[in-house]
Amino acid sequence: MSRSVSILGRVLFVLAAFLIGVVAAGAQDKAVAKGNSNFCSDNNWSSDNKESARDLREMEVAGGGVISVDAGKNGGVSVRGENRNTVLIRACVQAWGPTADAARAAVQSVKINTGGTISAEGPDESNYSVSFEIRVPRNSDVNLKAHNGGISISNVDGNLQFATVNGGVHLDTVAGDVKGRTTNGGVNVVLAGNTWKGSGLDVQTDNGGVHITMPDNYAANLETGTVNGGFSSDVAGLIVEKDERGRVRNKNVNAAINGGGAPIKVTTTNGGVHISSTASGKM
Repeated sequence: MSRSVSILGRVLFVLAAFLIGVVAAGAQDKAVAKGNSNFCSDNNWSSDNKESARDLREMEVAGGGVISVDAGKNGGVSVRGENRNTVLIRACVQAWGPTADAARAAVQSVKINTGGTISAEGPDESNYSVSFEIRVPRNSDVNLKAHNGGISISNVDGNLQFATVNGGVHLDTVAGDVKGRTTNGGVNVVLAGNTWKGSGLDVQTDNGGVHITMPDNYAANLETGTVNGGFSSDVAGLIVEKDERGRVRNKNVNAAINGGGAPIKVTTTNGGVHISSTASGKM
């Protein structure tokens, strides 16, 4: 009996953690995780029916070195590589208060730091959120952190490291040495070209689904899988074996496809895995 209670307790804990991650991310942070164009839209997602105010700030700093961003307790980070030499920082500051004046005052009290680690600083972190949208040179090294917010990286080639607790991860056409994880959030990876450029990719989530999109002719040593979740693939060479009832026998794949290449590892513990082929039109 005690063992059954213990197992039930672990299941309930995982479910609670997942639900917390979904709620905590918030509308603004979901937009950042997906690279949504509605950056800094006026979303009052306070649960206390408070007044909301926001402010979009832009600043530019010199490129070079590791670009470090810490979104703090509430906020996501989106990084996009461009043909540029400087780093453009867009910070969406949103705060809440019992009145409109109090909300505006809270917004004005938040300071954006650009020396060293890009971050936000304010008197009451529970009363505001800051999400960052950053444009960097295509060949850049980045280090990103978030707590209740998503992380998105696109068109960047370098040493890319990231971590978030409650937020999804979106990687699109990245290259180099890429490592990161999320605790509560899904992972979406879009692979382009015919092979990975750089030393490899290693991304993990504990509670969240995994979606990998890749060309049919993509060459890599690909490892993916799940403990608790379904598995499906549209890519030849990554079709898992099923039993007579159509159930997946093994939810883990470790295969050298199209001759092999750099290691691509994307795994989850609690969540489904789906691999889509860009050639098939199923994305």
